[in-house]
Amino acid sequence: MASFRDMTTNKTLKVGTYIGEFATPGIGQILKSAGCEFVFLDMEHSGFSFETAKAVLRTLHDAGLATLLRPPSKENHHIARACDIGAQGIIPPMLGTPDEARTCIDAINYPPVGTRGAAFAIAHDEYQPRSVTDAIAYANSKTSFIALLETAEGVENCEAIAAMDGVDCLWIGHFDLSNSLGIPGEFDNPLFVDAVARIMTAARIAGKSVGRLVGSPEEAAMLNGEGCDFICYAGDIWLFHRVVSEGVSQIRSLVNTA
Repeated sequence: MASFRDMTTNKTLKVGTYIGEFATPGIGQILKSAGCEFVFLDMEHSGFSFETAKAVLRTLHDAGLATLLRPPSKENHHIARACDIGAQGIIPPMLGTPDEARTCIDAINYPPVGTRGAAFAIAHDEYQPRSVTDAIAYANSKTSFIALLETAEGVENCEAIAAMDGVDCLWIGHFDLSNSLGIPGEFDNPLFVDAVARIMTAARIAGKSVGRLVGSPEEAAMLNGEGCDFICYAGDIWLFHRVVSEGVSQIRSLVNTA
C-alpha cells in the first residue's frame, strides 16, 4: 500500500473521498472497491472522537487506502494524538503562518527532526516492535504534514509555507477561504480565483502536491488541469444524500406518470 507521503512524490492524479459521518467497519473495503486511493478523515466537523477515528483508520489501512486526518484543531495535543492513532497525513485546520506550520511539523516528527513525544509499538507502528532508532526513522518517514490553506492569511503566506521542508502538500479549503475573503461561496469571484492561482503557483515552484475537495467529476477534471493532483471527490454525507434524493425523486416521477 502506498502511504500518503508516497503519493506526494509525484504529480499523477490521485482520487479519494471524505468521511465525516459513516464510521462503519466496512467503509474501507467499500471505498477501496469503488476505486479510491486515499481518504480524508475529518474530526473537525464530524464529532468523531479519537477512539472512533482510530478504528476507522485501521479499517482504511487494512483495505489498502492512504489516509489524511484533520484533527479538531492545530493544538499540539490534538496533533500528537492524531499521529499516535496512526494517521499517515495530518492536516490541521486554519493554517495561517510559517510559524504555525513549523510548530505542526515539530509536533508530527520525532527528534532530532521535531519534538514529538515518544510512544512506540502502538497504532502508528502497526503494533510492530522496533528498536527506538528504527521506530523513530519509520514514523518520521511515513507521517506527512499537509498545509490546509483556507484563510486570507494563509494565502498571503502560501509561498513561504510551500517552500518549507516538512510540508508535503498544500490543500485548498475552498469554502472557508471564500468566507475569509469576504465572498462566501463565490468561487468564480476574481478574489477567489486569484487566491487559488497563487496557491497553485506556490506549489508548482516548490514542487509540492495540491489537494482539494470537489463536487463533481467535471470540477475535478478542471482542477487537475490547473495542477491539483489530489482530488477528494465529495464525501459520505453528500454522496449518500445525492443518490437517495435522485432515486426517490425518480421513483415518484415514474409512479406519478404511470
